[in-house]
Amino acid sequence: MALVTPLDAIVLAGGRPDEVAATQPGVPNKAFVRIGGASLVARVIDALRASANVARIVVVAPNEAHAGPELARADRCLPDGARITDSLRSGLSVFPKDRLVLVAASDLPVLTPAAIDDFAERADGLDADAIYGCVERGVHLARFPQVPHTWVRLREGTFCGGGLMALRPRALPRLEHFIERLGAARKNPLRLARLFGWDVLLRYAAGRLTIADAEARASALLGAPVRALVSPYAETAVNVDRESDVALAEALV
Repeated sequence: MALVTPLDAIVLAGGRPDEVAATQPGVPNKAFVRIGGASLVARVIDALRASANVARIVVVAPNEAHAGPELARADRCLPDGARITDSLRSGLSVFPKDRLVLVAASDLPVLTPAAIDDFAERADGLDADAIYGCVERGVHLARFPQVPHTWVRLREGTFCGGGLMALRPRALPRLEHFIERLGAARKNPLRLARLFGWDVLLRYAAGRLTIADAEARASALLGAPVRALVSPYAETAVNVDRESDVALAEALV
């Protein structure tokens, strides 16, 4: 069922060239690498444009790419930043602070309008400032067994992160602060324990951490309600992160 008020969407197509971009010299970054005749970012924009639950589409990308054909179907292009939080801030700046905004990665080669419709409907029904998409391992393996992922084991099952999320702009300052703290702690187990709490880490290590536990701790850290959204659409978690993913994506499309 379509939403009464469709969500606006941001596509994060910023960043510097990486090993994926190096497969097609001359592109600004991996979002503009062509897969099956169309760039990754154009594929994401097309899927969003075909969704009944998406209104405006804002793309955050390097300035030199704004006038290119890959972004022609976007409603607006905004400059990216040095960090992903800078790009998020740029994209969210044009939306009301309390309005839920769909955020999509630009490297989802098989993303479909049906997956977007479902995610938007589920997200709109959650009372949260930050909603993080994920996919259960069995769902993913049933569709894309050849696509590798990093998995997180929780009591309800094993999950990987997806390329869709939803945010209210008012949550961004707290999210930026959390990301900075996480970046400083990520290689220090003691700092991680102080950040998340020994109880959370021990329950995770024992496979007893629940989704509700993770949501509660994330909400406490951000000072805002955070929810996980388990998508039944495996294509929301198929992205292009490594050079080897390019050939795999070509085969999938």
